[in-house]
Amino acid sequence: MNNFLKEFKDRGYFYQCTNEIELSELLNKESTNAYIGFDSTAPSLHVGSLLQIMCLRLLQKYGHRPIVLLGGGTTRIGDPSGKEETRKILSEKQIEHNINNIKNVFKIFLKTNNPNLKPIFVNNYSWLSKLNYIKFLRDIGRHFTINKMLTFESVKLRLEREQSLSYMEFNYMILQAYDFYELNKSKKCNLQIGGSDQWGNIVNGVELIKRENGNQVFGLTTPLITLASGAKMGKTENGAIWLNKDMLSPYDYWQFWRNTDDRDVIKFLKMFTELSLNEINELKSRNINELKILLANNATAMLHGDKEAKKSEILAINTFKDNSTGEKLPDIKVNSDILSKNIVEVISFINKTISKSEIRRLIKSKAIKVDNKNIQDEKYIIESKLLSEKGYIKLSIGKKKHYKIVN
Repeated sequence: MNNFLKEFKDRGYFYQCTNEIELSELLNKESTNAYIGFDSTAPSLHVGSLLQIMCLRLLQKYGHRPIVLLGGGTTRIGDPSGKEETRKILSEKQIEHNINNIKNVFKIFLKTNNPNLKPIFVNNYSWLSKLNYIKFLRDIGRHFTINKMLTFESVKLRLEREQSLSYMEFNYMILQAYDFYELNKSKKCNLQIGGSDQWGNIVNGVELIKRENGNQVFGLTTPLITLASGAKMGKTENGAIWLNKDMLSPYDYWQFWRNTDDRDVIKFLKMFTELSLNEINELKSRNINELKILLANNATAMLHGDKEAKKSEILAINTFKDNSTGEKLPDIKVNSDILSKNIVEVISFINKTISKSEIRRLIKSKAIKVDNKNIQDEKYIIESKLLSEKGYIKLSIGKKKHYKIVN
């Protein structure tokens, strides 16, 4: 088996592949261009997209060139895969802003001194915006049957749930197939990688290329990652774990990995660090908290650098001491209207996933602290002088959640 595919499987990235034996032979024979598409629906990707980024990084490691497709065109349509409703349509200005922001993350993860392996950035708006509708239907649309399109999961699930699926979204799979065709033609791209929910779209592209120009290309998918708790990767009680530095602090990013469920630690060391698989297997017997710190340090260093990773570890150690002031925690801004309310309302505003009844239970069990002092009255209001004296307060919810509140 090709070395890239072997490590791809050993790290848990593999789900499905078209013509795996032929793909292995191609990757052994020559350097290959491969792409993954990322729609630009937000100013940053979050860790739910990190597995795909790690796949591109692994490609580079084995001498293949990544193509990053930023979907300026398809973002205007909306991928129905895994969605229960039509995606909100963004303005052209918002989409361009998002694309420019997202590029910065790839420049970190895919940085290389080898000019032959530098990522190729493409925006599918550059070709989709120029399509002639009649010509496109005649040349490309003829290869797609409604019968087959209705069998794809992204379409079938929406119809089974009797949820609206617009004609615009229904066309998404044809546009994605056309993207692969365009990249095969203009960038000699022979491989598309995506999440398992993209399988139907990827296969469409493989078949379209074969029918249009006779080229053999390949599709490779990764499993959809959920946490052992059942939660979706990338979403937490405090919001999305963004990859752009200006949207989430290195400390908060570090904490996300440090708080990994025990059951996920080894899996995530394989998926989201570059520690060798032999090294990870040898570490299995170590204390689980040591492994979590190792995961947090390695994952954070990859995005934010070694210095920020170490700084975050030291900050975490100091913050969790009972007498920590919390001075170096990231600021959380709360306006005066909220701060003038009782402690239950303040906590509910800061952490919207904790119910008010749960907050009251935490207060009764002495799990809520303001500046390291237990709060035992649910009607407690934070004194303004606490904020004015040092400019912030430290709010603790249990032993693991600490916040630096500023006005």
